Amino acid sequence: MKFKTNIMCGACIAKVTDTLNMIVGEGNWNMDTSSADKVLEIQAQIDEETLNSHLNGLGYKASYIS
Repeated sequence: MKFKTNIMCGACIAKVTDTLNMIVGEGNWNMDTSSADKVLEIQAQIDEETLNSHLNGLGYKASYIS
């Protein structure tokens, strides 16, 4: 599953790491900040609403793209 995000840099990734590890499992996600869409790829099933309920509290959002 791929999500377009507003996670921009390494510091942002550090901020969301514990949360993503908790909700999808360590090693089940990858963040590509070099892409224009700042793509978060998750190798687990999660819906956009659940993901955003966790990210919004940290100041981030995600939109499902594939």
